[in-house]
Amino acid sequence: MPLINLNAARVCVPGLDHPEGVARGPEGKLYAGGEAGQVYRLDWEAGAAEAYANTGGGLNLGLAFDAAGNAYVCNPGDKAVKRVTPDGAVSVYSRGTAERGMITPNYPAFDAAGNLFIADSGEWKADNGCTYVLRPGGAAEVIDSECCQFPNGCAVSPDGEWLYLALSLNHPRVARFPIRAGRKAGPAEIVADLPHTVPDGLAFTAEGGLLIACYRPDTIFYLRPDGALTVLLDDYEGTLLGAPTNVCFGGPDLGVLFWANLGRWHIGCHAATGLRGAPLNYPKLG
Repeated sequence: MPLINLNAARVCVPGLDHPEGVARGPEGKLYAGGEAGQVYRLDWEAGAAEAYANTGGGLNLGLAFDAAGNAYVCNPGDKAVKRVTPDGAVSVYSRGTAERGMITPNYPAFDAAGNLFIADSGEWKADNGCTYVLRPGGAAEVIDSECCQFPNGCAVSPDGEWLYLALSLNHPRVARFPIRAGRKAGPAEIVADLPHTVPDGLAFTAEGGLLIACYRPDTIFYLRPDGALTVLLDDYEGTLLGAPTNVCFGGPDLGVLFWANLGRWHIGCHAATGLRGAPLNYPKLG
């Protein structure tokens, strides 16, 4: 049974184009991506959205931000990570390395030093995904191909010691490996097996738990700090949660949970989960 009553959840920003990514910027505003390249700036309290940029190349997936408010957007249609300035200017930040170009860049996550980790899912069920690190400025390096089963959402642990990955296909699970100076520092280990699901987005709580949003079924799991896996939110109708993908926290004291719904047209939120989000890294990149 769900841990939290779905009746307290609501649609907070309607009218979006099948959003997959949702993220909180350094100034506290929310942002999302759209299926036709839109990058939205959201006023979740007013329920309003502004499409302030377009990356081209179709569907935008995950987003991350630096201290200046530049968005780094995974744009798989163009096989690139795009940099979007606060005034909407778009440029290519990385297409991968000369030896391995990006295939399906899916989700970005910064560490405190400004290293940007990119989960590249590869091809559907081909087990050819990898993880890049993009150094400040965009120079790319492949740091992992062990976790190759469609790496999707990723998150740097609050202590900066681990990179967590949602692996969506063939062996659905959440794994992690240690990181040092932006590189993999040891073998991967499984933290949660998730059979008969498609795990997608990850977000840490202030108490050290981990939220896992699933493209299938319409569920957000909570991996508690003690390692117990529970269902936080579940929607068998697929309406408030409609293929929930990325998740983030925002609002006062990071106490409001937000999720994107790839299968629908809105951002959902819940202000009474009793959880707070762990602060994200918004590095100064010069």
